[in-house]
Amino acid sequence: MADVKAADVAALRKATGAGMMDCKKALAETDGDTEAAKDWLRKKGLAGASKRAGRAADQGAIDVLVDGSVGAVVELTAETDFVAKSPDFTEAVSKLTRLAVSETKEELGDAPFEGATVDEFVSQFASKVGENVALGRIIVFETPDGLLDAYRHVQNDRGTIGVLVELGGVDPSNAKAQEIAHDIALHVASAAPRYVSRDDVPADVIEKERAVLEELSRNEGKPEAALPKIIEGRLNGFFKDSCLLEQGFVREPKTTVAQLLASVGDGVAVRRFARVKIGEE
Repeated sequence: MADVKAADVAALRKATGAGMMDCKKALAETDGDTEAAKDWLRKKGLAGASKRAGRAADQGAIDVLVDGSVGAVVELTAETDFVAKSPDFTEAVSKLTRLAVSETKEELGDAPFEGATVDEFVSQFASKVGENVALGRIIVFETPDGLLDAYRHVQNDRGTIGVLVELGGVDPSNAKAQEIAHDIALHVASAAPRYVSRDDVPADVIEKERAVLEELSRNEGKPEAALPKIIEGRLNGFFKDSCLLEQGFVREPKTTVAQLLASVGDGVAVRRFARVKIGEE
């Protein structure tokens, strides 16, 4: 029997609207073959897979919540923004976000919810609205001593971007730190950094970028002797674009996020962040 990966389960659930455990079983029964798993679900008549499979769920809604030391971002996907911005849909996302915070876990499929499980609720909801509705990404941060903040960008009456940020080295009750944490969450939503700092960029990503920049520079006819310096300069540009601490703060581009943090005090750091946007992986 195939070793079923969580990412494959999530992808199958998004494609078919079937429950998490049903998707996991389908993949196990078909040796990890996604297309065969879709057929398996159709044959079993599970969660309306035969009617909704293959219909792209690239719309949806996002909600965020921070309650003390726990924060969550939850995404519920749908096919159209008409459904995604409906009061029932946005209320469901809000309730699921509160559940994620109370459960402090990122797998909610089998958690009790509205008299059923989350998976069952989502399946019933999908049948009600006639669209491929699925539980999307769930991110939960829990901090023992840090400061959490969240930001939700609203567009067309529903959240389309959700952000969580954790700061360390601060007193969570410090008003200045709270303000900066929220500013950084807003910045992450707008600037979409990939990493906290250049130290977090994987070596293979750096080498791939270096190779691209080297080829680009040669194609531009740059002098061979000057290539190392040119490539390093362009690589620094990559870090400034991709790394949160090196980006110019969206409200004050001449001030980097690292400088913004320093204004709170010594030892303040962004421990981690998460950003989820509807329609993006």
